[in-house]
Amino acid sequence: MALESLESRSAGALPADAGQHRVLRQTYQLLSLTLAFSAVVAATTAALNLPHPGLLLTLAGYFGLLFLTSYLRNSAWGILSVFALTGFMGYTLGGLLGGVLALANGAALVASAMGVTAIAFIGLSLYARSENAVDMLRFGNFLFIGILTAFCMGLIAVFFSLPGIALAVSGLFVLLMCGLIMFETQNIVRGGETNYLMATVTLFVAVYNLFASLLHLFTAFAGDEG
Repeated sequence: MALESLESRSAGALPADAGQHRVLRQTYQLLSLTLAFSAVVAATTAALNLPHPGLLLTLAGYFGLLFLTSYLRNSAWGILSVFALTGFMGYTLGGLLGGVLALANGAALVASAMGVTAIAFIGLSLYARSENAVDMLRFGNFLFIGILTAFCMGLIAVFFSLPGIALAVSGLFVLLMCGLIMFETQNIVRGGETNYLMATVTLFVAVYNLFASLLHLFTAFAGDEG
């Protein structure tokens, strides 16, 4: 997700029409492909025990590919950039998957995190489109500040080796990513987001972080991680 105010992206949003439903359909189609591609990359990385790129290279690769995708969002090359970004994120997830799968109950933990992530995404997406849903577009700035704060806290937890803070950040990210899924879904159907490439990236980042955070929490509470 680009470093811009989420609320600004929903400015001037219009009621849903055929155009917005087309964007939503294209977004879901591309999101399905990128999630599958990322999963294959992550599984391959874990199986081959490939080295993690490290925090600095991960951040550079993520923000660099995110900028490239934003730059190419109106070009056919943008699709390749989306797959490059999601594939890279899948690669960075491989190390975490490998470590969890090495545990006695690792497969069950991964399956549980995947299942909860899928149920949460489907449920939140449906709820966000319902007539009685909370208007998440009003909370764009709150989400942006919350995500930025959680991101900074996560960096502090990594640099200073603070597992307790890391666990709290994972819990916070679960809540924030659930909110982001609802926000972006409403942003699409109400006309605030008209580019399905950027919508795909935003939802992918939300799903990725939701899964990774849940996996961290499940592993910690299972007693296999400090």
